[in-house]
Amino acid sequence: MAFIKVKENFVCDNCGAEVEGKGYTNHCPKCLWSKHVDIDPGDRASDCGGMMEPIFLDYSNGAFSIIHRCVKCGTEKKNIASPDDNTDILIEAGKC
Repeated sequence: MAFIKVKENFVCDNCGAEVEGKGYTNHCPKCLWSKHVDIDPGDRASDCGGMMEPIFLDYSNGAFSIIHRCVKCGTEKKNIASPDDNTDILIEAGKC
């Protein structure tokens, strides 16, 4: 799986926050929701388009990751947490 760096700004479909993309931004740092647009990170090849709910916070190999589940098709993906992420929401996600 190749990671494709795509620097895109977007408006979060869940909370409406304006998000500045940094090349690997794949979720909203305010609410942690994402959108199912990739098959492999950055490829924009998924035609699902469903919203990805943050369901779990994982800590392994010294880093936090957010597990997202698509509310439309059920696909689950693991995404690296960003230093910009809302820590209160990260803690809440960790309780899932």
